[in-house]
Amino acid sequence: MHKLALSGSGYHLPVSPPPTAPGSPDPSRASSRTRRERYAPPSSHYLDEHKREHLTPAIGLRFEREFQLKDVLALPEGDERREATFEELAYLISLHGVCAFPAQDLSPEDLERLALALGRASGAPADSDLHIHPTAALGEDGRPKVGTISNKADSRGARINFKDERSELASQGIHTDISFERRPARYSMLRMHTLPPTGGDTLFYSSYAHHDKLSAPMRAMLSGLRARHSGAMFREQARRHGFDLHLGPRGAPDNVDDSFEASHPVIRTNAVTGFNTLFVNQCFTERIEGVTFDESRALLDYLFKLQAQSHDAQVRYRWSEGDLCIWDNSACLHCATFDYDEERSGDRTVFVGEAPAFDAERGRSRREALASVV
Repeated sequence: MHKLALSGSGYHLPVSPPPTAPGSPDPSRASSRTRRERYAPPSSHYLDEHKREHLTPAIGLRFEREFQLKDVLALPEGDERREATFEELAYLISLHGVCAFPAQDLSPEDLERLALALGRASGAPADSDLHIHPTAALGEDGRPKVGTISNKADSRGARINFKDERSELASQGIHTDISFERRPARYSMLRMHTLPPTGGDTLFYSSYAHHDKLSAPMRAMLSGLRARHSGAMFREQARRHGFDLHLGPRGAPDNVDDSFEASHPVIRTNAVTGFNTLFVNQCFTERIEGVTFDESRALLDYLFKLQAQSHDAQVRYRWSEGDLCIWDNSACLHCATFDYDEERSGDRTVFVGEAPAFDAERGRSRREALASVV
């Protein structure tokens, strides 16, 4: 086990209540804990009793299989232990990028409840909800069904999980969920229930570590730039197979229409931890704005190379049946490995967060912050 955490519940970093950064969520729409002390780790330690191990120094935490999230969901609404445990979990997921929970006994409905509880405990805007993917089929009540991640298309020819046809390089699929939305994902969770005998691993990449690998002059330049993200591929998928896309709202009032396009800061401050991240990805980021086409291409080529080739900033997770992974999309990227022919399917739920922002006053390096306390 890697000796990084200062206690069982996480890193205890000294923080003071910061002013609201431009572009940050309105504090009046966030949780009371967020209004009191933004970026602060929770003060409770209910999770200390559950063993966990670091998957790598840079990213990933795995809990023991005896820790069942269904037990936390079963606690009464408003119960102090329930609310505090979800706050701890939310912070740990954002701090480590991704957390794995082996052999979880959770139904799709449980995943919905879990995503809502974690998202709200993390201090997300009050109007944040579960994301409805543009290709999603809605239930009879108009609510989205829990998304299916599968290499098998549904009866309409739609699927969320697919191999990028633009390139044979697996790294082309590295992405952060729904970054083409004006308000992209905070937490994503995937519980695998059907697996091939071997293959189908998921790689997770630390966006904190990618940021921290940049030189100070590069960070300074990129922190003033924005990038355009596009999900136009879903329009092409719908045209090819003849099904309608869901035009919104998709988990937030801002996520509407069929443009599937958004502009986000290249350097983003994680709204839960206050650590800065590199927020571009090969799958959805098309162009850095405010520079020439050639400058944009040169910058993105380097940033994508940094993400794909920094082996010390990633972890390869091999799934077992029933495993659940939950990740913070502003803290990490991920990519499935398409090295199998058999069915690979799981249940997927995504909770929408805030509009990405860079906090020039309080945003900081994860590596430098941890170095000051370890």
